Amino acid sequence: MITIDGSQGEGGGQILRTSLALSLVTGRPFRIENIRAGRAKPGLLRQHLTAAHAAAQVGDAEIQGDVLGSKALTFEPRRIKTGSFHFAVGTAGSATLVLQTILPALILAPGPSQLKLSELKLEGGTHNPYAPPFDFLAKAFIPLLKRMGPVVETRLDRYGFYPAGGGCFTASIRPVPALTPIELVERGAISRRFARAVHALLPGHVAERELRVVKEKLALKDEQMRAEAVQNSSGPGNVLMVELEAENVTEVFTGFGEKGVASEAVASHVVDDVRRYLAAGVPVGRYLADQLLIPMALAGEGRFQTLAPTRHTVTNIAVISEFLGVRIKTEEESKDKWQIAVERT
Repeated sequence: MITIDGSQGEGGGQILRTSLALSLVTGRPFRIENIRAGRAKPGLLRQHLTAAHAAAQVGDAEIQGDVLGSKALTFEPRRIKTGSFHFAVGTAGSATLVLQTILPALILAPGPSQLKLSELKLEGGTHNPYAPPFDFLAKAFIPLLKRMGPVVETRLDRYGFYPAGGGCFTASIRPVPALTPIELVERGAISRRFARAVHALLPGHVAERELRVVKEKLALKDEQMRAEAVQNSSGPGNVLMVELEAENVTEVFTGFGEKGVASEAVASHVVDDVRRYLAAGVPVGRYLADQLLIPMALAGEGRFQTLAPTRHTVTNIAVISEFLGVRIKTEEESKDKWQIAVERT
């Protein structure tokens, strides 16, 4: 039984999700204490509870402490199950983070190949400021994961903006016996730049104002931008996404409209992130670095260049080291240019 301190580092829900994910893959039980101690409302919220229950279902696990507000949880997996699953958060809590929790186990699921295909339906938040939006997973992360061997296909069926939620997406997963290591040390030439401003149940000028700022500050042309009005949304919402497709990687930068925050401010924040990424010359952005850590660690080796690691990334590395026999090294190569490498111990 591994004991995890949920108050370490940034003290958020990622510590729980990473622990669940790696417990499923390794079969090692764990107990986590001080869950989300670094947050204003500590303990399990609905989305964390859904992730824990999803992991328990996929891992046929025994679980204790799985109630709202709980600050401790014990998880003992028995075997990985594949097939059809339906998980609903029930709030605007992120459904993409539920997928993040169970995906590592499902891409490495053991058993006869004809029985290993998994079909998932996930409901909840698909686009909120506190988690990777669906588009980021579909366009930035999953293509790199597929390069490591598994077949993962996703489809967005309904947008779920914060605070209403109500979104839905599906995922189809064909696993592999082992992941192929990858290296991402060169971004390569950027072949496409595109900005999308999606708005649901809001005036069209919200998206237009965001795109106007992006056009001016990133020197985009009209054909490199699009405003999209969403009809099948449970509540109002707005997300601005700038996609950069390069030779070796695609990055997606996002900003979310908030009540009381000008559209121009939302767009300027996204532009700042894009400019920092371009200036650093690295292939992997801050959030993609977090997503890549677990599959690279499961592959046993690999490396990538990224921006200065966030506290979130550093904490994730510490939790991964509790479960897997790998060493994850971070090294600053120059200003805002770091290398993260996974090595077998």
